[in-house]
Amino acid sequence: MLVHLRLDNELEPEDQTEFEDLVTAAGGVPSALITGSRKAPDSRFFAGSGKVDEIAVAIKETSADLVVFNHNLSPSQERNLEAQLCCRVVDRTGLILDIFAQRARTYEGKLQVELAQLDHLSSRLVRGWTHLERQKGGIGMRGPGETQLESDRRMVRARIDSLKKRLSKVRQQRHQGRQARARAEIPTVSLVGYTNAGKSTLFNQLAKADVFVADQLFATLDPTLRRVNMGEQGNVIFADTVGFISHLPHRLVEAFRATLEETSEATLLLHVVDAAAQDVDTNIDRVNTVLAEIGVDETPTLMIYNKIDRLEMATARIDRDALGRPIAAWVSAATGEGVEDLLKAILERLPTQVVSGSISLHPSLASLRAAFYNHGTVKTEHTDEQGCSVLNFSIGQLEYERIIKRFGPVADMLLPAGGVNAESH
Repeated sequence: MLVHLRLDNELEPEDQTEFEDLVTAAGGVPSALITGSRKAPDSRFFAGSGKVDEIAVAIKETSADLVVFNHNLSPSQERNLEAQLCCRVVDRTGLILDIFAQRARTYEGKLQVELAQLDHLSSRLVRGWTHLERQKGGIGMRGPGETQLESDRRMVRARIDSLKKRLSKVRQQRHQGRQARARAEIPTVSLVGYTNAGKSTLFNQLAKADVFVADQLFATLDPTLRRVNMGEQGNVIFADTVGFISHLPHRLVEAFRATLEETSEATLLLHVVDAAAQDVDTNIDRVNTVLAEIGVDETPTLMIYNKIDRLEMATARIDRDALGRPIAAWVSAATGEGVEDLLKAILERLPTQVVSGSISLHPSLASLRAAFYNHGTVKTEHTDEQGCSVLNFSIGQLEYERIIKRFGPVADMLLPAGGVNAESH
């Protein structure tokens, strides 16, 4: 049984269609949708007593065994509703937590979900035990003892502390990984956006990966990183992240901070938007709100308008500002249309210094010649009169320095056949 109420004091009402999609994504089968409006939530039931009676009648008619509210309920409201309706009641946060619990696959993801669940549960423990009020007996040990409720709370707190320590270790490991990438000067491109905007499909196109893709909310929960060779730029890390949603519960933001830090440390953000959605601008604002919450609203961003295959008269293109810098790309991740142009636009937005020129290599330096080819930087090659290979190349400054360092004195003795120039982009 789905319950969606419109409140007069809400600045941004909850989306009814999104609510139904969330229930479906959780594996629920909606039997009915109860709607209504109020000036403000009722302190006891959130909904008015008359609306609660309407819900109770609908439960009997449809034999529903679960009531889901598209709102965040207080622990007392949840308990009062369950007692009145004789049915289990779940609020919006509990619904999202259930979806996350189903989708978590990695060790880190499971820890994050469990932490958020326990944090949510800790305020909902009720005094349901009375027979264990005195757990200790015997001479000199009689007393009020510890109630079962207190014992449960203590166990939950201990588990929460344990999870936080583990996640702190995971966060430290991720930080070390980011530091290693920073030392190697490998840029990170992070895909962000509203849930079900097509981030994972686009990620598979860009990184030639096989991340799970489904037309449902929160199909991706665990972050995925892939290293991609971008030719002149060298290696780039692409990161696929969990999708955002309106009114993302604060405890989820806190629990998934280790994951969201991949976004906060990114060199460039790809803000993926479902261009075929009805409320495109609203979804963009919601994502920008979450990005501001985690402190990455100042990170360079390239807008990606995805799913143009679902739009009439839409073609793949790159939008540029007055300075000619790419600011938006129109693509179809499903068909691959516009992806090649997007890759070029990404390269333009990444800060890099390119070394270009030509170099003459003796046949004995075949391994050095192979190093240039392995980076995909050789434009042309010809053999001179002395039988040496003359390579015309264009390569990132960092990759060029690595090649020179790798081959040491041999490379230092080489004289460029046509000179070497460095250009900043």
